[in-house]
Amino acid sequence: MQFDVVIVGAGPAGLSAAIRIKQLAQTRGQEISVCVLEKASAVGAHILSGAVMDTRALTELLPDWASQGAPMGVEVTEDHFLFLGASGGQAVPDWMLPNCFKNKGHRIISLSLLTAWLGEQAEALGVEIYPGFAAAELCYNEAGEVCGVITGDMGRDRNGEPTAQFQAGMALMGQFTLLAEGARGHLGKEVISRFALDSDSDPQSYGIGIKELWEVSSPLHQPGQVVHTAGWPLDSQTYGGGFIYHLDKKRVALGLVVGLGYKNPWLSPFEEFQRWKTHSTIAPLLESGRRIGYGARALTAGGLNSLPRLVFPGGALIGCDAGFLNASRIKGSHAAIKSGMLAAEACVDALRADRKTKGLESYETKFKDSWLFDELYRARNFKPAMSKGLWLGTLLVGIDQTLFGGKAPWTLHNDTADHLKLEPAENHQPIVYPKPDGQITFDRLSSVFLSGTHHEENQPCHLTLRDAGIPVSVNLAQYAGPESRYCPAAVYEYLDASGQPTNAATEGASLRINAQNCVHCKTCDIKDPRQNIVWVTPEGGSGPEYQGM
Repeated sequence: MQFDVVIVGAGPAGLSAAIRIKQLAQTRGQEISVCVLEKASAVGAHILSGAVMDTRALTELLPDWASQGAPMGVEVTEDHFLFLGASGGQAVPDWMLPNCFKNKGHRIISLSLLTAWLGEQAEALGVEIYPGFAAAELCYNEAGEVCGVITGDMGRDRNGEPTAQFQAGMALMGQFTLLAEGARGHLGKEVISRFALDSDSDPQSYGIGIKELWEVSSPLHQPGQVVHTAGWPLDSQTYGGGFIYHLDKKRVALGLVVGLGYKNPWLSPFEEFQRWKTHSTIAPLLESGRRIGYGARALTAGGLNSLPRLVFPGGALIGCDAGFLNASRIKGSHAAIKSGMLAAEACVDALRADRKTKGLESYETKFKDSWLFDELYRARNFKPAMSKGLWLGTLLVGIDQTLFGGKAPWTLHNDTADHLKLEPAENHQPIVYPKPDGQITFDRLSSVFLSGTHHEENQPCHLTLRDAGIPVSVNLAQYAGPESRYCPAAVYEYLDASGQPTNAATEGASLRINAQNCVHCKTCDIKDPRQNIVWVTPEGGSGPEYQGM
């Protein structure tokens, strides 16, 4: 199938690119065919975010979004920022908060619902969207340029052999291919490596965000209230923080982000989040409430310093596939939308010209001339500063943002990838986490159930190993099996010779991969100390079924 533009990923970036291409084509009298592939069973089903949204980019894309019925939740009415200790918390006065932490006037939304709505807007403009089809491979022409994608085969058994339901993948060819897969996209990772797009960039920094959606009956519920926390239960050297966003209809979205540059292999982001909910400033809100949603997703946090070159032969990276999230604001959806719009404008310009002599280079120029570049430039020191620890980092961020407005005469850098920061287990004390109570705290399996995650168990395992011996000989022996803790979905289990869970590399120990539990967060692909785990696409339509997340 031939298209002018093929877009991989029906998230905010991919759909905004598709919408903008069609808008410009109509204005200029061009016929431009656009196809969007989405690996989830429905548009929005794999979308997970906090989320407090800055509507600036959406208003540029669709100025009449309010009258068109966009599901934009509630407006933020008040902000609170707390530094938590084990037994209490200290609120930061509003006058001391840098502007990047102020959210009044923004919207508390479900990004999965907004994405589904964007899909409707795109289809109304003539965009072809194919949910349930995973882009498994890139196509290259004789010149080595990307010229489209191949969707994954359907109906193979766990050994890779065709079953009676077998359907071969399809090639979707495009003059341009935009990659909008989200953080740590597997095709994005391929083009970054193949074309050395990150040769002049800092290593990318990642976090894992774990989120729950609750219905609460507490009088503490205040629609429009936004609370962010730092400190407990994480130690002062581990980057991270919590959020509580009060929606309407007695709903509260809350979660914890943990930077994946942490050192202690005994740390479990999922367990830290469960422990965080027991804090005296948080638990009363949840008492007598009901948990109705769960999910987890990696996020890119390196910002401007870690952005690769955006353009490759035959296409471009947009959204979190490139890493446009502004970690200082804890916001990425507006940046994803804007990046998609900028790439779309470059596509339309190039399609009007001679394809052989003009690529998408104007996308990078447009980005550097945009308000998005200025915003990310002002935030460039945030993540490198916070990697120096909570207290020193907070001081540095305060100086950078408050005294210099983000334009300090210096730029801090990160020079180490997250997976290289993990230290041997013998260097750290094991962390003993309390057992879940089933009321405020929960286990992984009941959480995965709430995510609606499903994979056909007979399909090939999409969590592949470069070397099957490394998990036991390296990860278990040196790091006490960190996969069993950093995965938020109970995918990885180390078992001894008798089949019991173990943290020690005893004779007969093995790694069991429960791929059917995977929520597609990509944490394993990022944090594995030897980069031995490689996430590839499962069958289209597999994975979580987020609703209202």
